[in-house]
Amino acid sequence: MMELLKQPWPWYVAGAIIGLTVPALLILGNKHFGISANLRHACAACLPANIKFFKYDWKKEVWNFFFVGGIIIGALLATHFLSSSEPVKVAPGLLSELKAYGIEDHSRLLPRELFSFKSLTTMRGFIMLVGGGFLVGFGARYAGGCTSGHAIMGISDLQVPSLIATASFMAGGFIMANLILPYILSL
Repeated sequence: MMELLKQPWPWYVAGAIIGLTVPALLILGNKHFGISANLRHACAACLPANIKFFKYDWKKEVWNFFFVGGIIIGALLATHFLSSSEPVKVAPGLLSELKAYGIEDHSRLLPRELFSFKSLTTMRGFIMLVGGGFLVGFGARYAGGCTSGHAIMGISDLQVPSLIATASFMAGGFIMANLILPYILSL
């Protein structure tokens, strides 16, 4: 059984599970799927209520903290029980492209040349980790939610703003991956 779990699941199984999350949340408690709102809930719980943005009943959303906690615990369990000692398989064409940018460590899911404390002290690492993290966080709040909230929940609810946000996320991803990221990686 464990060997079956260690293999990638087919798209139609994983997609169905993700897709069934939306009606399950709506039916079980009229809840909306999304992750980025948790930062707002955490701030509302910790900061004084005199800040208008945090003045709402965050306790109604406490279930979302358990949801994120489950994601973290699930990731730790999967890493411990389901991880493989084999290096990550990367397409040969991508390997040569990554090598041109100085990324040669493929022993882990995230290359050490980009995701380590040592890389954080470089201009490339700082831009990608700190700058990218800020832009993702700011963009998620500015768009009224993250990619999962808009793409999975919003589109399934037929919300036009979510369709626009998802199209913008996709366009931004294509521009970043094909135009901006190669420049940053060459730093």
